[in-house]
Amino acid sequence: MLRFLVRALGLLALAAAFASAVIDGARSIANNALSLTPLGAALARLAPAKMEQLPALAAKIHAKLWDPVLIDILYIPTSVALAVVGIALMALASLGRERRL
Repeated sequence: MLRFLVRALGLLALAAAFASAVIDGARSIANNALSLTPLGAALARLAPAKMEQLPALAAKIHAKLWDPVLIDILYIPTSVALAVVGIALMALASLGRERRL
């Protein structure tokens, strides 16, 4: 049951990555320039109040967590971040699975 849930979340993340890539592609064609949506902008659109609290929360965990680490992660294109999460979940779901011939 857990393997099914992890695999379903992985497929959902891969579908969201594909949708984000299509949206970025359509925006790039319309603007005649490459336009990729950063992960930070997508998260700020989804949960603006939580994104405002993120620097303070990161500072409580570790002083250097916000500036060198999280800022770089938030500049990654959304489609790439979702694809990495989806692939990781799909790989996690297939661990320990026996191969039958």
